[in-house]
Amino acid sequence: MSLLVVGLSHRSAPVSVLERASLSVDAKVKLLHDTLAAEPAAEATVLATCNRIELYADVDKFHAGVAELSTFLAQHSGVALEELTPYLYVHYEDRAVHHLFSVACGLDSMVVGEGQILGQIKDALALGQEQHTAGRLINDLFQQALRVGKRAHSETGIDRAGQSLVTFGLEQLAPPGLPVERWAAGKRALVIGAGSMSSLAAATLARVGVAEIVVANRTAERAARLAEILVASGTGVRAAAVPMRGVAAELARVDVVVSCTGATGLVLTAEDVLAAVGVRGAVSQGSGPEPAPRTPAGLDLPSAEVIARLVAAARDGGRLVDAGAVRTLAVVAEADGCPVGEGRAALTGVDATSLELHGTWADQGEAAAHRQPRRSARALDDGSAVRLALLDLAMPRDIDAAVHRVPGVRLVDIESLAEASADAPMAADVDAVRGIVADEVAAFGAAQRAAHITPTVVALRAMAAEVVAMEVARFDGRVPDLDERQRAEVTQTVRRVVDKLLHAPTVRVKQLASEPGGAGYAEALRELFDLAPQTVASVSRADAADPMNDDDPGRAS
Repeated sequence: MSLLVVGLSHRSAPVSVLERASLSVDAKVKLLHDTLAAEPAAEATVLATCNRIELYADVDKFHAGVAELSTFLAQHSGVALEELTPYLYVHYEDRAVHHLFSVACGLDSMVVGEGQILGQIKDALALGQEQHTAGRLINDLFQQALRVGKRAHSETGIDRAGQSLVTFGLEQLAPPGLPVERWAAGKRALVIGAGSMSSLAAATLARVGVAEIVVANRTAERAARLAEILVASGTGVRAAAVPMRGVAAELARVDVVVSCTGATGLVLTAEDVLAAVGVRGAVSQGSGPEPAPRTPAGLDLPSAEVIARLVAAARDGGRLVDAGAVRTLAVVAEADGCPVGEGRAALTGVDATSLELHGTWADQGEAAAHRQPRRSARALDDGSAVRLALLDLAMPRDIDAAVHRVPGVRLVDIESLAEASADAPMAADVDAVRGIVADEVAAFGAAQRAAHITPTVVALRAMAAEVVAMEVARFDGRVPDLDERQRAEVTQTVRRVVDKLLHAPTVRVKQLASEPGGAGYAEALRELFDLAPQTVASVSRADAADPMNDDDPGRAS
């Protein structure tokens, strides 16, 4: 096994670099094919989320592999190699396995123990399989990583240590000491997009008790689909879909906005945000019969002049000291294949947990964060009440960072989430998961090393079978008067002698090969018995190729 992983994550790179290095679906596909076209790589796949980009490959040369994989990551991410290199990490062989298993268990996540990474690992494996870039090693590795991750969640309390980024983000928006359920009760929410994270956000909001959810998406059908699933979830939430052009009007009504898109730049400028605030201000001060939406008492809405000053200050990076409020909107990337089913009848009985699976249909995006000093999620710098709570889970970010300076609005984004997650909970559970990872890495390495020598052992047995066949034929020519029973007895005797001679060495060499440093035993067998490399390479499994498999049930397989 020559497994190599080269990557960067929220632990190694600042958010600004991760934002620029994000990969589209097309970029992932091109990256994989270019990697296989290079000489050092025999198979590969890419694990690309919002807080990590990792390229896994089976390489025959370590240094050349590192150089090639790093170069391809730079080319396809759009970040210059000299700028990307300081943030890259490299893991090789058992350390690479250990890294992926740790990732699968949530030990390397921004929020320790979160389980959403398992879906991303599954997507990475599926991509490699679809593009025919994942071979035996990648398939075995990623399938085992999924099993290890599930084992960690079922055998330990790591789920208590971690939580979804959506839940964690809502907890950061809620006032100190106030449960999310009490804070969210009766609120109106706007969810932008219908992808994986947006769907999870909608499910979480419904579960914690918001009264109404409005879904906006670039594709109206997908927004409507998500709204229908919400209504059928059994939570009692009211849900509706609106086109993207209707977002500005909805911003004047809602209390909470969750934004997560696949856009490569800001999808909402300060001008857009403050224009929405102006609409809400006009409604609250207007003379129509429609009552103003919930507005905290004592919080004055900005005038057009104030809005203009706020826009200018946000553009120049100055501090905003005028009262006001900010809304945000976004556009989501999309994909195909909803697992929930088609038609309204398929929605009957769908609960909020099932809704989270909706994201694998619509989008492969995921929220993440990089640790940076954060501001309090509970209060604004000027001490004013939070009138609109914003949760930006996109990478690159959807919402202009200038929103942090707007009084009356609270923005929690991936940077503040990263810092807030620094307090590691449940040390005992984390230690238990680390123990599981260590055991599984050892078992995987032993299995891979043993499998590596199997073709050589099978080729050796095949060669022995050919020798037996030739010698029996020669004996038959010398003693032609033997009857069938006698001839069969002679043949079986010769086979039994050869098999007994090979049994102990082949069993022992498999045991030795499974130990660290045992890869050289296969080469020793090839040299000792003069086995042709092409013969060994043509063998994949002993059970399929060993011609003596059925003749001696007592021998080692």
